[in-house]
This record gives sequence, C-alpha cells and structure tokens, in this order.
Amino acid sequence: MCRNIKPLFNFDPPATDEEIRDAALQFVRKLSGTTKPSKRNEAAFEQAVSSIAACARELLETLETSHPPRNREEEAAKARARMAIRFP
Repeated sequence: MCRNIKPLFNFDPPATDEEIRDAALQFVRKLSGTTKPSKRNEAAFEQAVSSIAACARELLETLETSHPPRNREEEAAKARARMAIRFP
C-alpha cells in the first residue's frame, strides 16, 4: 500500500492538496491495515487522514533546501524507465 506514497518536497509546481491528502490516506490505510474502514470507524479514519494531511502540508511548507526544484515530468520519466527495467 505505501508504495503509492511519493516524495512531495521540492517540486515545481509544489504538491497539491489532493496529492498530500492521497499520501495521508495511504499512510492511514497502512497503519490501520484496511483500505476501507467500517461505518463504525469511518469518522476516526477520516479525522486521521485530515490531521495527517494538515501536518504534511505544514512540513512541506516549512522545509528548506538549497537544491533547485525538481521537474515532475522528468521524475515521472525516470520512474517509468526504472519500471521498464524492473518489469520488462
């Protein structure tokens, strides 16, 4: 499940709220061991996703680096090349 969590820092354009929420959702899914919570746990699950997404947004906004921002298209092309080698 966590293989879907991608680095979100130092990209141009910056990570969107949707990307951050998706990463938070994957994290909560991994911690809880479920991809879809029961009705009884749905509120707690969503609260956790929202809290983690807010913390992640704060982290990304406060991190600093001296490296230039990475290009999303170039990073995606590199990932596709690695996948082609790994899964011919």
